[in-house]
Amino acid sequence: MNLCIKNVPEELARQLRERARRHHRLLQSELMAMVEQVVWGDRKRLGHEEVHQRVRELGLQTGAKAVEMVREDRDGR
Repeated sequence: MNLCIKNVPEELARQLRERARRHHRLLQSELMAMVEQVVWGDRKRLGHEEVHQRVRELGLQTGAKAVEMVREDRDGR
């Protein structure tokens, strides 16, 4: 899906471009990250590397427990 915001004030557009630059992102990517944060908050979708890192941090010993946690996170959305 494509979204469009019309009539963005130049100062706001400038600040958004600056924010994207600080985060080393294209403006499109920065806007997507901002929308995801507003919609999902802390329940952002995790990539497989982030899930693996969290599993290691929690010290889980079995794959079954990890699968259960991933399902709970996914179902909570």
